[in-house]
Parts: sequence; structure tokens; C-alpha cells
Amino acid sequence: MGSTGSIGTQTLDIIAERPDLFRASVLTARSNVTLLAEQARRFRPDKVVVADPAAYRPLKEHLADLPVKVECGDEAIAEAGCGPNVDMVLAALVGYSGLLPTINAIRESKVIALANKETLVVGGALITPLLKEYSTSILPVDSEHSAIFQCLQGESKREARKILLTASGGPFRNFTLEQMHDVTPQQALNHPNWSMGAKVTIDSASMMNKGFEMIEAHWLFGCPPDKIEILVHPQSIVHSMVEFCDGSVKAQLGTPDMHLPIRYALGYPQRLPSSAPGLQLSQMAQLTFQAPDFERFPLLGYAFEAISKGGNMPCILNAANEVAVARFLDGSIGFLQMGELARLTMDSVDFIAAPDLDALVATHAAATARAREIAATLASARKGGHGC
Repeated sequence: MGSTGSIGTQTLDIIAERPDLFRASVLTARSNVTLLAEQARRFRPDKVVVADPAAYRPLKEHLADLPVKVECGDEAIAEAGCGPNVDMVLAALVGYSGLLPTINAIRESKVIALANKETLVVGGALITPLLKEYSTSILPVDSEHSAIFQCLQGESKREARKILLTASGGPFRNFTLEQMHDVTPQQALNHPNWSMGAKVTIDSASMMNKGFEMIEAHWLFGCPPDKIEILVHPQSIVHSMVEFCDGSVKAQLGTPDMHLPIRYALGYPQRLPSSAPGLQLSQMAQLTFQAPDFERFPLLGYAFEAISKGGNMPCILNAANEVAVARFLDGSIGFLQMGELARLTMDSVDFIAAPDLDALVATHAAATARAREIAATLASARKGGHGC
């Protein structure tokens, strides 16, 4: 799910390495017809699905000579991982769009290799019991959650005292608030360590990504938010750590390369060999850690607030952030205005303490609409010289 994105293409790298173990039976994308068609020709899936209906006809024409079923639209995306020829769904869709396809795949008892953190941010309270009901599991693909998962192997979760979630700090970790007023999308997309899609790269720059990862860790590992500590680790070598009741700390280290956690999830419980160069610690001058600055990166604090309040508040925050990132990328609002937009949206959308799936869908729609209204106001103020 999301085969043309950064995670999707790297997953296909690993599938290509091990055709004896894996076959890509379904590929989905939002609208990248050219790359999706190239992937279909190389991997010969049973089916390809494109979300954008306008992309259906050109994709169909590209693949007319192949015995590949072509489908389009949101409904087809939502059902793409449910077929009998699917064992595992690599969920790498962007943002809220990953929620329904993941839930549907869980209801078909598919194993979920999860690279879409927003799915648990929005619907963790629904998904956790579904995994038990349908006797399946989530294998984390995010590098941080893969690290935590690896650190917990052979350990009792009851003996884990704290999760130490590392963050690169993004490109602006050493910027002052004044410097952050005028940063551009191009600067924000220039991540110092990782090569990722635009949405997650902007989230990393604002540290919203780390807030969402905290919420995801809460649901994946049953850890209270106050037992999850964020540490800024600029070198991105220690991917995360777990502190145990006796005071010992286990860490998972590796180069900043997403092939590693993807490979671990696909091969679990075995480790698949890799020809990539290993980590050379002797070449590391230092590994440093520091607490994050919640004043310069308020979205991180809003994530803790949202999961503490619970209900549909994380869903509201996620919708606001999706709008904020889109408006920052198109130049409508400034970098610091993303936090302002999120705050105003959280304060103005109706709170629901125990939402079901329908309520979450409605919340996402309402929060998105409200965030767009706020974004327009902020953009107008910025244009008039009064915004950030």
C-alpha cells in the first residue's frame, strides 16, 4: 500500500532481493502512473490500484498487454489488502488515508507491516482490540518502533520501565524562534539524515512526526505517554531504547537506512541477511542526546496533550497537521503558523470521548474543514504582514 513512495520503493528493493520468500501480489499508489506501471511490469502483481480516478485510464493503457487487474478509487484502495492471495500488508500510505485500508486488512486477519503512523494516531483505540479479535498482529516499520520492538525481544513488557524515543531534531534543531519565522519549504525538506517523502520530512522538521511516533508507541507497546521520553539524537544512529526495571537500557543501533527496519518486519521472526555496509562505530566521533524544546516545537507538546485527553483529539490534531503541512508546502502559511493552525483547530472542533469508526471519519472531515478555514485566515494575515 503506497508502492511508489519512499517506503514502498524500498520495500520492493527487498522483495526483489528475495523472490524465493516474497511476491508483491498487489501494488497501490495515489496517482504516480508512470512509476506504478514500471513496478507492475517488473513485479507482475495480480492487481494494481490507483486512488486517483483520473489516473485509471492511462494506467490501464500502460498495462494493456499484461494480465494485471487495474482498479481505481478510494473504495478499491480500502479493499486492496483483503484478497486471499495476501498474507501481509505493508501499509505505507500517507496520513489519514491509511486508516480504513489497515482496518479492513486486520478484519481479514492479515499481518500488518505498519509504516503509516497516523493509522494508530487516529484509530489506536479501535485497532488494538481488532488485532486480538482477528488474531493478527502489527509489525512496526518505522525505524524507532522497530528499534523498540527489537529491544523487547526476549523481554517481558512488564519489566520495561520507560521507552526512550530518539529524534534527529530535523534541519532546524539549532535554529532560534526568530530564525524559524522565515524558513522555506525547501529548507524544511532538506533533512540532514534521512531521505523520506515530503509529508513526513516536514513533520520531522516541526517534530510533529515525533509526537505521532509517541502516540504510536503508546498503542503498539501499551506504554503510558508519561513513560515515553523523547531524546534529540542528531546522529540518528541509536534508533530508540528501552529502560528496564533494574535500570539497564537496551538500544538498537544502525545506519539511517529504512531498508533495515523494513527487512526486519518482512523477515520476522528471522533476520534476513543484507549486503549493505554495517555500522562503523569507530568512525563516529560522538553520539549525543538532549531534551527537545517544546517552545520552539509546540506540535510535539500538542501530541502529548492530545493522547492524554484521548477520544477524537488525536484525530483532530492529525487532520489539522495534514492541512498545515499542505499549506506550508504551497507557501500559504509560514513554518511557525503550522503550530498555530493545529492549536486553533484543536480548540474549535467538538470533542468526543469514545468515538467509533464513523465518529472518527466524521471528526476527520470536520477537523479538515475547520483547519482549512483557519489556514485561509492565517494565510491572509501573513500576506498582510501580520503573520509568522
